[in-house]
Amino acid sequence: MKTIFRTAIAVFSIFPAALPAQATLTAAPASPEPGAIVRLTLTSTSNVDPIVSVRGAMAGEPLHYMKAGAGVWHAIGGVPVDMDSLLANAIVQRASGATETARVRFRLPKAPPPVAQPLAVDSTFTKPLDAATIARINRENARAREVGREAHQRAPMWTASFLKPRTSVVTSEFGSGRLFNGRLTTRHLGVDFRGAVGEPVKAANRGVVALVDRFFLAGNVVYVDHGGGIVTSYFHLSKTLVKQGDVVKRGQVIGEVGNTGRVTGPHLHWAARYGENTVNPLDLLAIPSSFYSASVPR
Repeated sequence: MKTIFRTAIAVFSIFPAALPAQATLTAAPASPEPGAIVRLTLTSTSNVDPIVSVRGAMAGEPLHYMKAGAGVWHAIGGVPVDMDSLLANAIVQRASGATETARVRFRLPKAPPPVAQPLAVDSTFTKPLDAATIARINRENARAREVGREAHQRAPMWTASFLKPRTSVVTSEFGSGRLFNGRLTTRHLGVDFRGAVGEPVKAANRGVVALVDRFFLAGNVVYVDHGGGIVTSYFHLSKTLVKQGDVVKRGQVIGEVGNTGRVTGPHLHWAARYGENTVNPLDLLAIPSSFYSASVPR
């Protein structure tokens, strides 16, 4: 596959076959890391048979193409943390009724074994869990996935780029290993920020509060649905300052740093989803508002 400045080039399948290829799909980065957010661009050079709609999918999640200008559509998608190959597509419907499909295949680097971070937590969280607790955790995980699915039903709500919920030091990065009381558990699927109990936690962007609750592992949580498939979540809070259904502004204080749930001490765990797929929340910071937001022309 030819790459230019690490941008992946699409492969086409056109229906009917007599039509020339007129649309191209590109993506950046071309070799995304596990959990990355990728930016997709569909371009069309045809003025004779205009495009009337574009839809697509990647990693089992719908892609929401938004018209960004003459002959240009943008979308974003999330790379699962456990895949070694990935395909995204754009299904183009033209005014004549012709259907055109553009595809891009990603080269996914093999994820290295996580570097374990030794942590000590209350034995409540490391001893074998009883059936009732396991069932509770499963229910809470299912609720989080449902919030992600519902984010596909709302158009992007933001008009400015995403920001960090705290400006403090990152103490644990996305994808690192967790060694709790000497036992290696799953990868860390979020970003931890240093903080003392009571310090402010800000919404990363405009959105609707989709969930406020107390989870077994995550403690006090707030989930914000930003639309366009994107959800951000804020864990281990000492206090939540919003309720489900609230519309929050970019940078609004929505809670306070705490040490609830499975923690080693007070901090903020910031996580994100594209649909049901967990992604690196720091990748949200690289999405320009001019690329994919409520400010992009429709």
